[in-house]
Amino acid sequence: MTTPRKARPRTGHLAALAGLLLAGAAAAQQAPAADVPLVPAAGLVSGLPPAAAAPGTAAQQSGATRLVRDGLAVEFTFTATEGGGAPREGDQAELRFRITDAGSGEPVRGLSPAVWMDVAGGLSGGAGGHAECKEKVALYLKGLVGIRPVLDLNSYYLLVLNQDPSIAVIDPVVSMTGKTSLFATVLLPRPGADWVKARGDKRLFVSIPLVGQVAVVDTETFHLITTVPAGEAPTRLALAPSGRTLWVGNDARGKGQGGVTVIDVETLRPLASIPTGPGHHEIAFSGDDRYAFVTNRGAGTVSVVEVASLKKVKDLPVGPTPISIGWSSLSQRIYVADGKEGRITVIDPATLAVAARIQAKPGLGPMRFSEDGRWAFLVNSVEHVVHVVDAAQDRLAHAVKVPGKPYQLAITRAFAYVRLMDSEKVQMINLLSLGKQEPPIVNSFPAGERAPQAAGELSLADAISPAATDAAVYVNNPAEGLTYFYMEGMNAPMGNFSSYGHRTRAVTVVDRSVKELEPGVYGGTVRVPAAASYDVAFLLDSPRVLHCFPAEAAENPALATAAKAVKVEFLGTPVSIPLGTPIDLRLRLSDGKGRPRAGVRDVQVTSYRPPGYGRSQVTAVDAGDGVYQARLTLPAAGAWYLQVTVPSLDARPDEIPFRSLVVTAPAAGAPAR
Repeated sequence: MTTPRKARPRTGHLAALAGLLLAGAAAAQQAPAADVPLVPAAGLVSGLPPAAAAPGTAAQQSGATRLVRDGLAVEFTFTATEGGGAPREGDQAELRFRITDAGSGEPVRGLSPAVWMDVAGGLSGGAGGHAECKEKVALYLKGLVGIRPVLDLNSYYLLVLNQDPSIAVIDPVVSMTGKTSLFATVLLPRPGADWVKARGDKRLFVSIPLVGQVAVVDTETFHLITTVPAGEAPTRLALAPSGRTLWVGNDARGKGQGGVTVIDVETLRPLASIPTGPGHHEIAFSGDDRYAFVTNRGAGTVSVVEVASLKKVKDLPVGPTPISIGWSSLSQRIYVADGKEGRITVIDPATLAVAARIQAKPGLGPMRFSEDGRWAFLVNSVEHVVHVVDAAQDRLAHAVKVPGKPYQLAITRAFAYVRLMDSEKVQMINLLSLGKQEPPIVNSFPAGERAPQAAGELSLADAISPAATDAAVYVNNPAEGLTYFYMEGMNAPMGNFSSYGHRTRAVTVVDRSVKELEPGVYGGTVRVPAAASYDVAFLLDSPRVLHCFPAEAAENPALATAAKAVKVEFLGTPVSIPLGTPIDLRLRLSDGKGRPRAGVRDVQVTSYRPPGYGRSQVTAVDAGDGVYQARLTLPAAGAWYLQVTVPSLDARPDEIPFRSLVVTAPAAGAPAR
């Protein structure tokens, strides 16, 4: 198999749209051309005819801006999530678009608007307007590094958990001239074992067994916020249905030491440590968030913990080796699989008693339920099958044969994806074919060229993750250090993303795209980056609408001033340079009010290739009026990052925007410089 370097789905549609929007605009001559490989971002559209270029009628109405065009009414609001007032810098704010039929007022459902938020005004420094709104959107669609909006509400990020103590953050849409899509790297205290996202994808929790902690990552800035003590050997993580508490399985080896630690998601403090029993722990919750069910693999039991009181109320015997657990939203019951006896025990949360037992075969492993709660899938690596339980009748419906040892599952609306230890092939069980007399339909695709077991130890966290878009998944191959992007209906993945030298374990997706919150209401939440006037670009495919709505964010006097002590602006930094060409880098330093910061002696510029190769540092000298200069030469071809630090002003690297560029190698046969 010849693996494509990068995924390219829907590139033609997006490139055509960008070209159409730029036609006849001044920015067409200024924007650098690039063949940028793209992965589809949620909400992007496939075309925009000239008719959409005509401005519509927009009016301010009681704090909202209302646009009427082609029989469609779009009402835009921008409010703080707490209190509902006008947002200030640093606030969590909600953007909402109420879309209705202009005549009847009925909500319009099932749309996929694309939304960007950027500082108000045109690209050429003017006041903006409809034409320059088109220019901005066209450039956003190109996915060029250095020409990005302040906030992209169509984006999502691919997160890869590495075997070393780090997480790679990959932007599947934006690429630096095709060289790298690495957006950030999050450093952890020690290697992570499992992870789970908070509601709204605003935070990521990672268990760190070697240091007894849970790491907390801000998924808006992709920085490690803090670590929380989480008991001995914290491993499996589960978020309660309310989203208020994080439950951590403590796989302690000592007798009677195993159990769960419960952490408050808001305060990031441990609330309780609850002994349940020895062995590894898997965790599930009743749908009403009343009970947590914790397996104790070393005791052959499931402990029932009351969520409100954080007290254990009962232990239920379920077999010698309870290996996985799940909740069915359809039957409103808990299902526990025993690996040794091959039996599935069904528990009724209303009575806290065993309601049924379903016999499969020894060798059961992980369990996953379909979104509707009807079908439970359980892998069996001994029998080379996937057992399918019908939760509507609590019976074994199918035993699907697979050509290898299954060990992990992921479920989308249409398929159950099955990862095999001893094969590069991923099996796909068609959900629509279940519950019939004929055997379920099974397809497959290759996710690489090597079997995952060649990597050695396999991850507890999932190596398959549904993408932010429908009908697509990411599949990590730890034996190759590559993550493959697959769209349903294709014979093979559309491309892959590199590990940038790391050995990989698991993948997940952080989704920032606009969603339909209620019938006809589309929105998303953002953290306001600064006090400013903004343009909120709104792009709709059908009906076809393009408009920039105004939004205002006020100053927040309660914010600490440390992050505003210094601002750095790169002046004229090239997007790419030939190998061996010196860079005369120019920077402008200013304070929070935009006033020049002169006379600073420790403006340092660090250059490196991701994830940290070829690191070197130079000091920029004061050239007057807040401008600083430094000359540097990057010694190798590839993608490079330039990071500025100013220690004397307490400006950390994560508070200053970085700049990226590409060093191009000379063409074969070209004369040496």
